[in-house]
Amino acid sequence: MRIKIFDTTLRDGEQSPGASMSVEEKVEVALMLEDLGVDLIEAGFPVSSPVQFEAVKKVATTVQKPIVVGLARCVEKDIDVVHEALKDRQKDKRMIHVFIATSPIHRKYKLKMEKEEILERVRRYVAYAKQFFDLVEFSAEDATRTEIPFLIEVYKTAIEAGATTINVPDTVGYALPDEFGELIKTLKEGVPGIKDVDLSVHCHNDLGLAVANSLAAVQNGATQVEVTLNGIGERAGNCSLEEFVMTLKVRKDKLSYETGIRTELIYPASRLLTHITGLIPARNKPIVGENVFLHESGIHQDGVLKHRETYEIMKPSDIGRSSETLVLGRHSGKHALRKKLETYGIKLDDETFQKVFEKFTELADRKKEVYDDDLFSIVSEVLKEPLNGYKLVHFHVHTGNTLLPTAAVVLQVRNEKREAAETGNGPVDAIFKAIDKALGLQPKLEEYIIQAVGTGKNAQGEVKLTLKIDGELYSGRGVSTDIVEASAIAYINAINKYLIAKGLLRKSGGVE
Repeated sequence: MRIKIFDTTLRDGEQSPGASMSVEEKVEVALMLEDLGVDLIEAGFPVSSPVQFEAVKKVATTVQKPIVVGLARCVEKDIDVVHEALKDRQKDKRMIHVFIATSPIHRKYKLKMEKEEILERVRRYVAYAKQFFDLVEFSAEDATRTEIPFLIEVYKTAIEAGATTINVPDTVGYALPDEFGELIKTLKEGVPGIKDVDLSVHCHNDLGLAVANSLAAVQNGATQVEVTLNGIGERAGNCSLEEFVMTLKVRKDKLSYETGIRTELIYPASRLLTHITGLIPARNKPIVGENVFLHESGIHQDGVLKHRETYEIMKPSDIGRSSETLVLGRHSGKHALRKKLETYGIKLDDETFQKVFEKFTELADRKKEVYDDDLFSIVSEVLKEPLNGYKLVHFHVHTGNTLLPTAAVVLQVRNEKREAAETGNGPVDAIFKAIDKALGLQPKLEEYIIQAVGTGKNAQGEVKLTLKIDGELYSGRGVSTDIVEASAIAYINAINKYLIAKGLLRKSGGVE
């Protein structure tokens, strides 16, 4: 039996704090997801912002094979905006996903609605969406905490109104695998017409059970599973695409299900998303974590050397991990670089590729050796470059164990430059304060993470940080062989997100 993979990295995944993506970044991830083989891509929540609308529209006009999905509440305006974003895509390749909460706690405290009001909204707005879309997915938010008789009535109403997919979300990750499997079985047997539609599940990972619950669901009749790359998403995240898919592949003896996923692209897709969002998977993260194919114990090393399967149930090549690390150098040309990127499913237009090539040659001159992670980093850095944000023109830092650390910066947006100098507790603190002074802002640094990109003494430093500005969080990421420069770039990127989100950048120059 084939299970459909509905990827919501660009919608639910992006709702992770600090994981927001630009339109260009969303398109690049969508192209990677298409190569990966997902069946559906939920591209965003168009009514929530102009950027979300533009991203959904751009994804819909870029990818070819997957069905592109837009999210909407049971509200006429939401549905109209999804239709506007997707109207140019052929009908069998577009879908609207409408939802409303159904559990007692949501009915009482969030919606302040009675059961009949909710049923009426389902009936009305699924039918309204059906006027514009052949494919309509309906979700009962917080389904696992909803009374089963009422849940059956809700789904029956949605199917009668025209829903072609019924989605059962474990919205707060509350269910246990046996009860979630039993719920799916009950719905499969008790909802009139459900055998004629897709039965989907959307599991959150608050108790670490999202993958287990999704597996229990397919074993009890679910035909579609909603996932994200690296398991990102609100709170503890969503069912991890790579964990779900590889469980099916590794345990074929017990799970006779197939997907359309090209598993050899899982690791490149994971790394690209990491570099774009700055959200780094734990080293012991299943499938894609850095430790998955490392063995420190002497007993384990001995066993693996004698016979790999003693301690490894997958091969690195199964997910696209390679023992090859050195890929390109200072003498490599455009053709070699493009070919290498294409092996990882990264397809860039000519203008973007030229920017990537320029940064690649610059890095190759400084490092001599350019590794796979360096390439992912360069691509994400180019995609993240703001069209109308500040850039670090140059900086100077004076520091030492007998000096007061001092930094001077020059920032530019279009034809306007800002300059400032400040002292700090160290070179990074000094350059952050200089940027604050230049822009007249006082962000609070909430998170600051440094890690190496690549290997060896010449490895680039990657900085990921989160700033709190006006009570909201904004993430930034920077990469350089100079860690102070990487920190400054990350800091400016986070501030640019704030300025752009708040509409504070003038069209002709700097801050309003």
